[in-house]
Amino acid sequence: MQAKELAPAYSPKDTEEKIYQAWEESGYFNPDNLPPPTAEQAGNRKKTYTIAVPPPNVTGSLHMGHALNATIQDILIRKKRMEGYKTLWLPGTDHAGIATQNVVEKDLKKQGLTRHDLGREKFLEKVWEWKEKYGDIILNQFKKLGSSMDWSRTRFTMDEGYQKAVEQAFHHYHKKGRLYKAEKVINWCTRCQTSLSDLELEYKEEAGKLWYIRYPLSEVKGEKLKVKSEYVVVATTRPETMLGDSAVAVNPDDKRYQGLIGKKVLLPIMNREIPIISDEEIDATFGTGAVKVTPAHDLLDARIGEKNNLPIYKVIGQLGKMTEEAGAGFAGLKIAEAREKVVAELKNQNLIEKEENYQHNVAVCYRCGGVVEPLPSLQWFLKMEELAKLAMDAVKSGKIKFHPQSWEKVYFAWLENVRDWNISRQIWWGHQIPVFYCSKKLEKFKVKSLKFKVDEEYFIVADKKPKQCPICKECEMVQDTDVLDTWFSSALWPFATLGWPEKTKDLKEFYPTQVLSTARDIINLWVSRMIFSGLELAGEKPFTDVIIHGTILTKEGRRMSKSLGTGIDPMVLIEKYGADATRFGLIWQAMGNQDIHWDEAAVMAGKKFANKVWNIARFVLQQTSLTNDPRPTTNGHQKEDKEILEKLAETKKAVESGIDNYDFGPALHTLYDFVWHELADKYIESSKQRQDEGAQQTLNYVLLEVLKMLHPFMPHLTEEIYQDLSGKKQDFLMVETW
Repeated sequence: MQAKELAPAYSPKDTEEKIYQAWEESGYFNPDNLPPPTAEQAGNRKKTYTIAVPPPNVTGSLHMGHALNATIQDILIRKKRMEGYKTLWLPGTDHAGIATQNVVEKDLKKQGLTRHDLGREKFLEKVWEWKEKYGDIILNQFKKLGSSMDWSRTRFTMDEGYQKAVEQAFHHYHKKGRLYKAEKVINWCTRCQTSLSDLELEYKEEAGKLWYIRYPLSEVKGEKLKVKSEYVVVATTRPETMLGDSAVAVNPDDKRYQGLIGKKVLLPIMNREIPIISDEEIDATFGTGAVKVTPAHDLLDARIGEKNNLPIYKVIGQLGKMTEEAGAGFAGLKIAEAREKVVAELKNQNLIEKEENYQHNVAVCYRCGGVVEPLPSLQWFLKMEELAKLAMDAVKSGKIKFHPQSWEKVYFAWLENVRDWNISRQIWWGHQIPVFYCSKKLEKFKVKSLKFKVDEEYFIVADKKPKQCPICKECEMVQDTDVLDTWFSSALWPFATLGWPEKTKDLKEFYPTQVLSTARDIINLWVSRMIFSGLELAGEKPFTDVIIHGTILTKEGRRMSKSLGTGIDPMVLIEKYGADATRFGLIWQAMGNQDIHWDEAAVMAGKKFANKVWNIARFVLQQTSLTNDPRPTTNGHQKEDKEILEKLAETKKAVESGIDNYDFGPALHTLYDFVWHELADKYIESSKQRQDEGAQQTLNYVLLEVLKMLHPFMPHLTEEIYQDLSGKKQDFLMVETW
């Protein structure tokens, strides 16, 4: 029976949505619904292959990085599925605490409201309403790209089951004595009114000033100066913070100051004596080599202050204004106003030696762009020393491998210098910390610096508020108002999505996962935290291989950004060229794990290639009426038949090796060259002179093998052709034998 003739030209708009719908209806994205394996696939059917998609923010829409990463994962999943594995690509979204709260607050602002006008409960209802309306946008965009995820297992980090996993993780760390609450210097977003970790900061370059300020020596050789004519000069970009200085520090090896270590200076404006100390962390090449130490408003200064037992003066408050400790003349001023007034006062006292123009990086919130201030705050912390060692050992031992391996340096550099993790956030949307305080005891604990130990008598850790306070037996307990850092919950993603802490069938069958593919900017924010969380909580590494793919930049090498007007919407490319051509363009440029300088010409090339494959298929289907197994016999073979089969075998080997070794771009280039030049330009042209069975068998066989190899890269096109190809073994190419 002659196969039906394909349309004269390939139309992604007529094909892709139809094909994706057929895939979904087949149920084959779900590993539990796969059809019986072919003989070649049977040996792998007892093996599982799992990828948990890096959960995009529920506020997000597909960007080029998402599209590249999803295409990489889909290539791996589709190949393994065709090899017979029980493949699970698990989708889901992250609640994105700060980002989502900001979006909803902006929406309320248009109505003249704040979250405080609504109160916590009503505000959270608004967030859930927003999530139900907009939260699945990016998941539907993944479908447009052709992502073969098991949508029946879609997870959300605020699902009821996931919340239980987060609570269990908190309980675990509490029982092991790794949680504590203390007042420490942290990063504070003055706009979002919450703490941030070091990894949640972004830095923008700003043109500022470097002021050289004279700090008068209050004693020399043990004698008080009668005339303050000698000074230690310090350089700073933030003169307003000097109101909270506790010391001046120099490097112990800096010979210029060795005779002054242990002496004192008189802090200008505040007129308090502060010591000159030494610390090996001081950069002797910055400014004059002598720096002011403000333990309350700089993370390095906080460490120096702790080592030297320096007093803490909190002169900047959480609203970004000067506090009463800054002095009567400055309290209540905005930071910029205070800076201007401090500089004016120093000039008036002839204590500014000079000022220079200075380009420096200013820390801003990664979500709202607001200025971040280091300041003391009462927060929950997770001790990191043992967890960091767990994570490092897993990679050093080879249990987990980075691809490319060079990214291990970034991973180790952070873990070797990691500080305790500030896991609490002062927002409302997220996993509320499962800690309940005795109201009566808490009232008596109104002290400046409060440290809870794990056996503290003032609180309990529980999933729900107790009906009776177990501490005083009288009060109504109050829950901690903070929520957990979003990254605390997303660190559980590979196993919490599979049902942990319950011993579910999915957890037993699909954990650990095999591959994580992600971008370099979250190696420490997320990858490292998943690794130690999996080892510590689930008792097993969360994955074996970590692929760090390149970053997509503009053609000129600039960062892609919607706000900068340099972003490209992959949905526009899909609408214009089709999903397969877009996938082709992404992978075509992904060579050697280098960053991609985006060129839309690669997508155009993908569209042309799709048409080429389509025309090849049209020709083959017109030439042959074979319906049996298309594997060619040697009967009737001519020289060109043997040559194309040899080239095909070489190509299959190279493509398989490329995918298995995560060299996706080179694999696609190899396949492209074979199809366009060896198959189309040479073999098909020569076969046009023949009508024999050997040519027909060879054409049919080679086309089927090409469709199989190309399917992970361009799934819709290949599936559409496969439906009309003779010799197929399965109802869908997506489950055909690799």
